[in-house]
Amino acid sequence: MRYVMVQIPKPAAPASTAPHSVPTSADVARLAGVSRATVSYVLNNTDAVRISEPTRRRVREAAKELGYVPHAAARSLRAGHSRIVLMPAPAVPVGPLYSRFINDLQWALGRLDYTVVQHGSVGLHGDEAARAWAELRPVAVLVPGSAIGPEGVAVLRRSGARAVVTLGPVAVEGAHALLMDHESVGHRAGAHLYARGRRRIGVVMPAERGLELFSRPRLAGVRRALDGTDGTVVELPLGYDEAAAARLAARWRGLGLDAAFAYNDEYAMLLMRALQDEGVRIPEDTAVVGADDLMLGRLLRPRLSTVHVDLPAGRDLAELVDRAVRDPAAAPERRPVLGTTLVHRDSS
Repeated sequence: MRYVMVQIPKPAAPASTAPHSVPTSADVARLAGVSRATVSYVLNNTDAVRISEPTRRRVREAAKELGYVPHAAARSLRAGHSRIVLMPAPAVPVGPLYSRFINDLQWALGRLDYTVVQHGSVGLHGDEAARAWAELRPVAVLVPGSAIGPEGVAVLRRSGARAVVTLGPVAVEGAHALLMDHESVGHRAGAHLYARGRRRIGVVMPAERGLELFSRPRLAGVRRALDGTDGTVVELPLGYDEAAAARLAARWRGLGLDAAFAYNDEYAMLLMRALQDEGVRIPEDTAVVGADDLMLGRLLRPRLSTVHVDLPAGRDLAELVDRAVRDPAAAPERRPVLGTTLVHRDSS
């Protein structure tokens, strides 16, 4: 009987499922040939100790090779506070102007070694929202609009927040405040339209929930500009969609208006297109003014007149946050920051 020897291959060992060890600062120090203190100074962007650029580069390259990142919680324990700056996500639609400001601010805070976290607190309001923010133990909180009161500020301060900064029309007790005077936006527009001979001015009031925080002061500014004159102001509720604009344009001649301040450039462009489709000539029949001075408004025909709004520089706000974090006992700053200029173009 013939026998055939068959060699059965040894099955491969199963891949190890054991987790890889997490690289530490000691590993980075060994690879870079420096002390752990030097690694900490370099990776935490500490300026208090002078370290040569070749050494800094060597440490960063070693950290990258090992996949090492600093432990934020451990760093917070050493420092006695976190480096998190929390920004509640706006509960209202924000336009390009505000988005650019937020991007600029995040970049400036990052340069100061803060980590910016946007927090979505849908369904939470006022002090309840403040308690949710406090759970993250931020070192600072930047609150848009009027989404917090004095008790909410106190909750955040008790949880360890060294700075609470509000960005809105009014100051809140215990918080630093960047005061945004939206009434001046409407006043600029109303004064310009009246000076151009317009007497019945419609003011667009966005139907989107939450925007009344800005639209009401802008309406008040137009009213103030026409106070004591022969001019009149008509509120124009408008949703941000073509159908709503078309319905408003269809009854425009019956309203007897010769001008419109359209809240901002986006609403102005929406209204202008609908009015032109209805055969209303701009500016001959109706002058239109927007706000924010977006690039797109300069590309329209006719070019859009607008109120240029100067938001605070992101760098300035970042420096305010940093000062407050370093000196949490300092008296709250109150700073008006919304400068306005009327930019006259073809639409008015």
